[in-house]
Amino acid sequence: MSRARLNIFLEREHERRLAELATMRGLSKSSIVAAALAAFLSPEGADRREAAIATRLDRLTRQFERLERDQQIGLETLALFVRYTLAANLPIPTEHQERARAQGAARFAQFVEQLGRHLQRGGSLVKAVHAEIRPEDAEFFAPDPSPPEDVP
Repeated sequence: MSRARLNIFLEREHERRLAELATMRGLSKSSIVAAALAAFLSPEGADRREAAIATRLDRLTRQFERLERDQQIGLETLALFVRYTLAANLPIPTEHQERARAQGAARFAQFVEQLGRHLQRGGSLVKAVHAEIRPEDAEFFAPDPSPPEDVP
């Protein structure tokens, strides 16, 4: 097999890493560069890269779908709460407003404390509500089973 000589310029960091790899594997720098170039130019290499990218895009799509669903649940929850609160609560007479503000501040402090405890436990109201409504979809919240693939 005839070989052609090629002079290339590398970043110093790339050259250092190439030298380390050659020493570690007991190979020449030329053979490592030739193998890397063959893999890069190989049609199978492009297919592998494309498959890895497609897998990552699929995973990102699923994550965005979950985010969109969770955001929709949060917005609907807030909208229903505001609607209920505005419809069910009577206006407070002027003479009781100061006491109502103090009670509201105490309730808000309690809410923030409960939220902090809930978040520290790692709980998710969205998951709990979804599990209550559609228990058959419990695997929807399971971590993605496919390990990340490195793109060559």
